Amino acid sequence: MSKFIQEFKEFAVKGNAVDMAVGVIIGGAFGKIVSSIVDDIIMPPIGWLIGGVQFSDLKITLPQLSVPGLQQTQAVTINYGNFLQTVFNFLIIAFCVFLMVKGINKLSKKKAEEPAAPALEPEPSKEEQLLSEIRDLLKNK
Repeated sequence: MSKFIQEFKEFAVKGNAVDMAVGVIIGGAFGKIVSSIVDDIIMPPIGWLIGGVQFSDLKITLPQLSVPGLQQTQAVTINYGNFLQTVFNFLIIAFCVFLMVKGINKLSKKKAEEPAAPALEPEPSKEEQLLSEIRDLLKNK
């Protein structure tokens, strides 16, 4: 049992698991921000432009069925306005993530393009040094 706990500790404190947890938390907060931007800033003017329509109020009410001897049921609605709102949220979040990833890729590409420090030539081996000395001595004679 202690080996299992030790393995779990190693997994939980690894950089990848912690990074993933931070990403999930920030992603949730980012999703709420984008939902607020869509619901509170973007959609009201769009609804106003198309005649004062509130997207979340759009729905189709299905006709009630009346069966003799049974209680009347409440009206059933298909809330396609909520669906449209969710699609808009998704598209805006996807676009924002695309821009973020594109920016990060551009930064990492610039970093990769920076010239590397000039490589130093490796020091010649003892044999090469000895051969060079012999060559120099023969030249001098």
